[in-house]
Amino acid sequence: MNSMSEEQQYTRKTTESKPSLKDPVFNRGCCKMRGEYVSGSPVLNHSGCKMHEFNWLKDYEGSTSESKPLIAEVRFKNDHKDFFTYPEELNLQEGELVAVEAAIGHDIGIVTLVGELAVRQMKRKRFRTPLEEMKKVYRRARANDVEKWLSAIALEDNTLYRTRTIAENLGLEMKLNDIEYQGDKTKAIFYYTADGRVDFRELIKKLAEEFHIRVEMRQIGVRQESAKLGGIGSCGRELCCASWISDFQSVTTNVARVQQLSPNPQKLAGQCGKLKCCLNYEYDAYVEALKAFSDPNIVLKFKNGDAIHQKNDVFKGIMWYSYTTDKSNIMAIPVDKVKEIIAKNKKGELPEKLEDYAVTMEQHTNTNEGYNEGDLKTMSD
Repeated sequence: MNSMSEEQQYTRKTTESKPSLKDPVFNRGCCKMRGEYVSGSPVLNHSGCKMHEFNWLKDYEGSTSESKPLIAEVRFKNDHKDFFTYPEELNLQEGELVAVEAAIGHDIGIVTLVGELAVRQMKRKRFRTPLEEMKKVYRRARANDVEKWLSAIALEDNTLYRTRTIAENLGLEMKLNDIEYQGDKTKAIFYYTADGRVDFRELIKKLAEEFHIRVEMRQIGVRQESAKLGGIGSCGRELCCASWISDFQSVTTNVARVQQLSPNPQKLAGQCGKLKCCLNYEYDAYVEALKAFSDPNIVLKFKNGDAIHQKNDVFKGIMWYSYTTDKSNIMAIPVDKVKEIIAKNKKGELPEKLEDYAVTMEQHTNTNEGYNEGDLKTMSD
């Protein structure tokens, strides 16, 4: 029985580890894990994709756009999308692979919207490029276009690892997050995060020499970094920014205050180090519910002394108060009772004591959770 030499074994392992063009692995704007590509897979059909769009005007008879040429929305890797014009004879459909115009050469993308809804999407995203200056869809992707595109995708991971090594050797204080190859394999976009400005002129020169491509460096924020890298949140689910959020909304410290959340930066921060995007989800419900509550700045007056507001239980309709002379003992007062006390105070009447209106009482000790107002401000947008 002939045994293989160490060199032959290494060659075999290296060959087996490389993705072939018959079953390459790639990820283009999809929230699912990478897997083998097969014809008709969700990656091509873009169902279950983060950047999926549903064309609800597709079958509407009056939805044909009068603009000539027509408009198509095309997605690329991650959250990269753009609008292109195409002639009527192409008759593009959602999910098709197309070759589109790039600054130099061409790129390969997946059609997400066509027709009237694509025009409306342009207006929603405030796409202001004049029609005559828009880039064009050249054609449907041919077999050799797709083959070159998939081979370029297969290079992205190894290119990313090698680029990180080169940047570290140059002593650059930056973090490479992702790489997006152009469909014709002549250009790559390198996404990175950094605290300040980075002089990467030497890095670009070395990358161009090693990979024989045109290099574009694009700086992104920490939220975009989390969206590209993905992860599991404290809720146990995949990060919202990686799975479905495409438009980031500003999250402020006021959102946490309105929801009566503990001002603890460790609990309110996401993996990006900023305030969690999910803090916005219930904010409107809290604002609406708080309209039924009395002004917390109003001091309740009793014969035993004045009482000040401490906190709210929004969904139980309870406001917590304590005497100004004993802030450690707080008492729960229903909202309607608080309004009753305020009405009596306006008439000059002083109820006997706060305890007469309380449904429950708590005793708290003053503790310092290490909260610093500056910590929350740095996490907000």
